[in-house]
Amino acid sequence: MAEVSRAAGRDAAGTGAVIRSAAPLSVDAAEAAAGHLLTDTVEAQFNQGRVKARRERRLGAISLSSTPVRPSAEEGRAAVARALATEGLGTIGWSTAADALRRRLALLRRELGEPWPDVSERSLLARLDSWLGPELEKLAGGAATSSIDLTDPLRRLLPWPEAVRLAELVPEALKVPSGSMVRIDYPDVVGKAGRPVVAVKLQECFGWAETPRLVDGRVPVLFHLLSPARRPLAVTDDLASFWSGPYAQVRSEMRGRYPRHPWPEDPWTALPTARTKARM
Repeated sequence: MAEVSRAAGRDAAGTGAVIRSAAPLSVDAAEAAAGHLLTDTVEAQFNQGRVKARRERRLGAISLSSTPVRPSAEEGRAAVARALATEGLGTIGWSTAADALRRRLALLRRELGEPWPDVSERSLLARLDSWLGPELEKLAGGAATSSIDLTDPLRRLLPWPEAVRLAELVPEALKVPSGSMVRIDYPDVVGKAGRPVVAVKLQECFGWAETPRLVDGRVPVLFHLLSPARRPLAVTDDLASFWSGPYAQVRSEMRGRYPRHPWPEDPWTALPTARTKARM
C-alpha cells in the first residue's frame, strides 16, 4: 500500500511531501495510465559550433529516453535562427579577413552612403538570406562554424559596378616611402567617427609631406609613428607639420636611446628606411 503525506522539516526536502511507502510502476503501466502526457519530439540546438539534435520521449516531466539523431533541414534552420537571434553573428565568428572587409565597407557606407551596404549587426541579421543563405544551409545540415568564413558572403553585398573601386577607395595596405606595404587598420563598425590608422616605424616615412587620404580624398589617414621598439612616438594626420615641428623634440629624446637607427637633423632629405644605420 502506498502512503504519501505532507510534513514540515528536513524530511520533506522543502516540498512538504514525504513518501513513506511505494510500489514500482512499469513503463507500460505508466504510459497506459497517463498516455495523454506522453510526448516524442526532436529537439535541435546550436551547440559548440554546430547543430545537434536529440529525440526526447517524455511522460510529462519524466524523461523516458534521449537519443542523438540527425535533424531535419527545417529543424536545423530553426536552431541556427534561434542562435543568431540570441547571440548575433558572433555565433559564427568573424575571421581576420572578414572583419577587415566589414570595417572597410562600414567606412564606405559612412562616407558615401548608398549603394554601399549597411554592414551593422542589425542590418546584416535582418537580411541573412540575401548574403548568407548557402552558409546557413550548411550550418543547418550540421556543418561546424569553423568551416564558415564570412569574407566571401560579405562580398555578395558589394554593389556593382561600384565594387571595382573597392581597393582604390579603401585599400587593405598603404605603401610607405621605404617601400614597405603597411596594413591599414580601419575603425570599428560601430564607431561613428573612427579613423583609418597606419602604424609604421618613423624612419620609414622620412620626407613624406602629403598625408594620404582615402575614399576619394575624404578621409585622411591617421599615422602612429613608431619607435624601433614599435612604441608610438607621435600620432598625426599632418606629416608635413610633424617633420617641421615636433620631430626635432622626438629626435633629441630618441637618438640616444636608439643610436643604431637614423635620426637625421633634416628629415626632409633623409633616406626613408626600415633598417638600422649599419644595414643601410
